[in-house]
Amino acid sequence: MTAFVPAAPAPPHDGGWATIVGHRKDLVVSGDLTDFSEFVQASLPSLLRYGHALTGNPHDAADLVQSVLEKVGSRWNSVLRKTGDPMAYVRRAMTNAHISRWRRFRRERLVAEVPDSGAVVHSDPFEHEPLWQALRELPPRQRAVIVLRYYEGLSEAEIAASLGISPGTVKSQASKALTTLRGKLRRDEGREVA
Repeated sequence: MTAFVPAAPAPPHDGGWATIVGHRKDLVVSGDLTDFSEFVQASLPSLLRYGHALTGNPHDAADLVQSVLEKVGSRWNSVLRKTGDPMAYVRRAMTNAHISRWRRFRRERLVAEVPDSGAVVHSDPFEHEPLWQALRELPPRQRAVIVLRYYEGLSEAEIAASLGISPGTVKSQASKALTTLRGKLRRDEGREVA
């Protein structure tokens, strides 16, 4: 049995960074939802934001969310019985699926425009934003920790539960990621000044 999940609309490009990956406390889903369609309806915007921050573009994010929700939907009752928080379970599944895909394809990236194409393609408005570029260059686990901590506002314990790692690993991954981001942004600032 496969649940139907509607295709995600492309995020608005006029609302800025906060619109795409903004934090919304009202979308926190409790573990007592029994109907999968209610869960999807309540959590889809948050999952799309999380997927966008993980993958770096809204189209891959929609594909990631779709594939994970299809798998989770087929065994929803089991997920509810075995986990206390289905949102944490889905986030962890998204992170694992993204890491698996990243390992399979390594650093291969799709381009927004095909060479010699006459079609006009709208690119991501944050593609050349230094923080966004630095975030996209982080390893998948570090990126997931940073996204869950600073964009979704989760605590270290919640991140550990979502990703299936220890709180100490969350702290070390966050520290490494922040050090990398600070270094990258300082180098970029130095180039702009020179």
